[in-house]
Amino acid sequence: MDLLWEALAWLFSPEQYQGEGSIPQRVAEHLVYTAGATAVAAVIAVPIGYFIGHTGRGGTWVVGITGAARALPSFGVILLLVLVLGVSERVTASLVALVLLGIPPLMAGAYSGMQQIPRGTIDAARAQGMTEWQIIRTVEIPLSLPLLLGGLRGAVLQIVATATLVAYVGLGGLGYDIIQGIPLRRFDQTVGTALVIVVVALALDGLLSALTTWVTPRGVQQGRLNDVRARDSVSRTAPVATAAASPEKKET
Repeated sequence: MDLLWEALAWLFSPEQYQGEGSIPQRVAEHLVYTAGATAVAAVIAVPIGYFIGHTGRGGTWVVGITGAARALPSFGVILLLVLVLGVSERVTASLVALVLLGIPPLMAGAYSGMQQIPRGTIDAARAQGMTEWQIIRTVEIPLSLPLLLGGLRGAVLQIVATATLVAYVGLGGLGYDIIQGIPLRRFDQTVGTALVIVVVALALDGLLSALTTWVTPRGVQQGRLNDVRARDSVSRTAPVATAAASPEKKET
């Protein structure tokens, strides 16, 4: 408990918010790494996931690739890429490692979002004369957004947590204060920085959760399409069932 109070005292100390290496600067660096890696991963993973989900080809490969990629040791990948590319390219090496971490949940979210759409909805769009591109743009993408954004939330949380490791190769971010504090036995600094990372991760997750609720089309809840036909059919058959259960008395 004393360590927690010391970490909070370090965290709210005025000098931690001024000058070089301040907490706002470290947070900004951390968010830059996170945003850059997430954007590159989305550009790669989302079109592939949408293509596989739309065509129905390669679903087995998605499951295998995403499962294997999640098993990669992020720290080992960063160090390996730095050794291969050279110390001068450590930013690129770190970015590649973070991108590899973000691709699996994004690809799985895009693919799953397409797969959960009832085939009858797609057939109805084709029957109306829509082209394949129009079906993807106006039907499949809007209906797949909840699961895609769920994959985005998973990717962002993993990248935010793993971006701490880029400080091991001489880059900044919130991981720098943790790595610096351990050998110096500045455990208040280490725990305080860890708390900042938790707050940043929770804030990003809350923001993406609100975004998911805002962009989800009507009739789509928790990544599932409401069965409107079943509801309508029940509402239409209810009066008939009531009338059959209580027939009018014959006049005598």
